[in-house]
Amino acid sequence: MQLTHYTDYSLRVLIYLSQKQPGELATISEIAEFHGISRNHLVKVVHNLSTYGYIQTLRGKNGGMCLAWPAAEIGIGEVVRLTEPNMDIAECFNKENNSCVISPVCNLKSILSDARSSFMQTLDSYTVANALNMQGGTAKKISIKAVK
Repeated sequence: MQLTHYTDYSLRVLIYLSQKQPGELATISEIAEFHGISRNHLVKVVHNLSTYGYIQTLRGKNGGMCLAWPAAEIGIGEVVRLTEPNMDIAECFNKENNSCVISPVCNLKSILSDARSSFMQTLDSYTVANALNMQGGTAKKISIKAVK
C-alpha cells in the first residue's frame, strides 16, 4: 500500500510546523524549499489542512502558518483518512470499477480489508509528535535553514 503524494505532503507540513517555536510562522515557500517539492502542490495541501483545522494561516507581508493545536494532539491516522481519496487496496474494493471475474468466490478482499484495518489501527496509535526523532524525551530538531 502506498499513500498519495498529497497525504505525504500533508504529513510533512504538519511535522515541519511542529518544529517551530510557539507563535513562529512558516511559509509555503519555506516548506517547499526545505522538502524540495513543488510550491504549487503545497498551496492545496495547506489550504485543506487549514480547512480541516490542523493549521492556522495568516495572510499578508508577515503572514505564514502554524499548527492550530499541539503536535501530540494531531493523530496520523486521522490525517491519513482525511487526505487519502480512498483506501481501496485492490480493484474489488470499488464496486463501480470492479471487473475481477473471481470476486464472487474470492476471499482476498476480506484478507486485505483486515490488513487495511490493522494498518489504520497502527496509524491511529501515533501522533505528529511521535513522527519526530525523539532523543532523551525531547524532539531532535530538524535542521531548518532560513529561506531568503
